[in-house]
Amino acid sequence: MAYINITSVKQQTYDAIVVGTGISGGWAAKELTEKGLKTLVLERGRDVKHIVDYPTTNMRPWEFEHLGQPTLALREANPMVSQHYIFREDAMHFVVKDAEHPYVQEKPFSWMRGYQVGGRSLLWARQTQRWSDFDFEGPARDGFATDWPIRYADIAPWYSYVEKFAGISGNKDGLPQLPDGEFLPPHEMSCVEKHFSEQTAKHYNNTRPIIIGRAAHITDPQPIHTEQGRAKCQHRNMCQRGCPFGGYFSTNAATLPWAEKTGNLTLRPHSVVHSVIYDEKKKRATGVRVVDALTKEMIEFYAKIIFINASAINSNLILLNSKSNRFPNGFGNDSGYLGKFIGFHNYRGRVTAEFDGFHDRTVDGRRPNGAYIPRFRNVFKQETDFLRGYATSFSASKMGNATTGIGETLKENLFKPDESGWSLGAQMMGETIPKEASTVRLDPTLKDPWGIPQLRMSVDFDDNDMKMVKDFYTELSEMLEKSGFTNIKTSDTKRNPGSENHEMGGVRMGNDPKTSLLNKWNQMHSCPNVIVTDGACMTSTSTQNPSLTYMALTARAVDHAVAEMRKGNI
Repeated sequence: MAYINITSVKQQTYDAIVVGTGISGGWAAKELTEKGLKTLVLERGRDVKHIVDYPTTNMRPWEFEHLGQPTLALREANPMVSQHYIFREDAMHFVVKDAEHPYVQEKPFSWMRGYQVGGRSLLWARQTQRWSDFDFEGPARDGFATDWPIRYADIAPWYSYVEKFAGISGNKDGLPQLPDGEFLPPHEMSCVEKHFSEQTAKHYNNTRPIIIGRAAHITDPQPIHTEQGRAKCQHRNMCQRGCPFGGYFSTNAATLPWAEKTGNLTLRPHSVVHSVIYDEKKKRATGVRVVDALTKEMIEFYAKIIFINASAINSNLILLNSKSNRFPNGFGNDSGYLGKFIGFHNYRGRVTAEFDGFHDRTVDGRRPNGAYIPRFRNVFKQETDFLRGYATSFSASKMGNATTGIGETLKENLFKPDESGWSLGAQMMGETIPKEASTVRLDPTLKDPWGIPQLRMSVDFDDNDMKMVKDFYTELSEMLEKSGFTNIKTSDTKRNPGSENHEMGGVRMGNDPKTSLLNKWNQMHSCPNVIVTDGACMTSTSTQNPSLTYMALTARAVDHAVAEMRKGNI
């Protein structure tokens, strides 16, 4: 006869479980605890407390042993992650090294991960644009991917909800392809960026608007931000180190401390989620299995609602590894599409240029944001030989030597009139089309350090992506030339998929359970008490940065799930 330790089970039972503490996991924790649910939040990495655990946040450049650069030995030991701009001395302690969590690359995939409380919310670029119906209707319009089960009207109030809490700076630009939000005062474009905007408006009849970026930086603290203990952005431009002022939005500065104040939060770091537990009799998920990262002990935790927010690829991994008699091919995988239709953003294109003018002007201080060109290709109609389009971020700066030199030379340069010209650098962010051939799946034999199958990555660019890159080169070069820029050059970064953080899909939303895994509320079609609201849920990738959409989807999903739980429906 088996004996069950009832006391132990009770100690490991909660109203809700959240897997992951990144941007979406933090929001799930905040919303669930605010609604009164005793919530266990699981993080596979170590704890990182706001301010306390930002070791480099106030270090001077000369205080870094290698002046901020990774050593050759570190780069050679980490060929994948070292491709990422964040892999520097001031932030690499927040980045997973290549050997720490191995995976199999059938095609090159530079998987950039942050295994600590806060995840990559400590490292993100903080660009926050709403999606529009041009994005949500894209798959239905051109027939690629499956139709989104929601439209802009479904998520618009939730965008407003999360924007007010997070603090988003920006202008109300009145663009149908880029809806306005609840904005704090915007950052300012430089004179050259304004010139480019004005000239482009003139030459293209206002069809290619250039605006200041919208960013998760507090430019004018509101009472809600003061209540969070956050202050105005100081424009230090050292965000990846962790901001001691809370000037930019992160899980550590905002959502988790807010959840903790409710008294309903239990945070457990060093907890690698192995799989979701499915009860064949109850026909619902009852909890998760966890491998303690320090002891390798397997522990089970139980709850009525389970939010999977482990970051897109790891959420796929957990669900693929959650096998049972009901789900022999992975949790909720009745459609057979789990781990398929992986998408990402295409950052390969770069354009640089110079401008000979505004010699009597310069920039003052630092700006943690750039200018932005929303998608202008294939928005209102199909007009190119490729599907969807790209957005562009760029910034301009002086080419002079005002800040070069040491000691007396530096002082002299600072007082010299800087009569040099300006340089401009632009990068594309292209929408890739999720394809069934783009997959992640479990390796049949290889295990990771926690005894969980390694992932096999098979994600790549296609002909549509490369046509888009060429169009970016042509169109941006023409726009710059017409605006008086010279020495225009194009380059291909040849970055691998995954190297810019925006991996999406594999557990996509949809109306039809035969072609998707999640419904319009981010619930599993086949098990509605399991909810996925991180990048794994995305049906398509848009040209906008995705994090704001993750936040809004999460808040919306929690609201629905808790209401359904209280009705006894899940």
